[in-house]
Amino acid sequence: MLTLSHIRKDYGKFTAVEDINLELENGLYAMLAPNGAGKTTLIKMITTLLYPTSGEILYDGMDIYKMGETYRDVIGYLPQHFGYYKNNTPTQYLDYLAALKGISKEAAKEKIPELLELVGLSDVSNKKMKKFSGGMIQRVGIAQAMLNDPKILVLDEPTAGLDPKERVRFRNILSVLSKDRIVILSTHIVSDIESIANHVIMIKEKHLLKNDTVPNICKELEGKVFEKSINESEIQEFEQKRIILSMRQESEKMMVRYYSEEEDNNARPCTPNLEDVFLVTYREEK
Repeated sequence: MLTLSHIRKDYGKFTAVEDINLELENGLYAMLAPNGAGKTTLIKMITTLLYPTSGEILYDGMDIYKMGETYRDVIGYLPQHFGYYKNNTPTQYLDYLAALKGISKEAAKEKIPELLELVGLSDVSNKKMKKFSGGMIQRVGIAQAMLNDPKILVLDEPTAGLDPKERVRFRNILSVLSKDRIVILSTHIVSDIESIANHVIMIKEKHLLKNDTVPNICKELEGKVFEKSINESEIQEFEQKRIILSMRQESEKMMVRYYSEEEDNNARPCTPNLEDVFLVTYREEK
């Protein structure tokens, strides 16, 4: 179990996160918030790249900052941007990183092909990465984070900039990996997590706002999400009284999905989804 207790991080007079309390067991935890909300700060503390100003982070009851190499043996990390050698093949790159992590040549020789198979890169294992797409590079990133078979896998915005097909591939890989380890995925892309996250962690105004399952979080908006057809000329007046979640053109009118505290008998009730929750929760964010 990974436990964050009363975590606070200050940068001078600026507080990035405050009084964060979490208990994480095996499964996929999606850390969902707009950019700049403190997700990366939390990620960097969990990976020991930053120290909290106050509070403690424990793994199985032990302070992660005092565990040293023992903690590094149980954590894998994929930052949003990671360095790699373009003229290396995935096999060469992973072999080099395995040596840096103290993994024996024999173990690496067995492990690397397994990981490349897992991330769907077996057929290009000996091709130079300078010809790879962004999605392929990110899959190499997952493989390097898994070299030490970590009990905690942390990924910071791993799907940013990827096309929909690669994002689906990523989600499938993470679903497999989260069965027997803690996977923490930091993202602002709602569609990446709605179908695979065991829990969603939402941060707002530096504090933990929610830590619950997707169905439970969405349930909070039941009876408050509607859809109706209106004239395009009415849009401006309409959104002064309600929160518009999405719009689409239908014939000569606009079909508007919106949030309202008051029931509208002239509208069709909708089942709320995680994107609705995100838009309503962070509607004041720029």
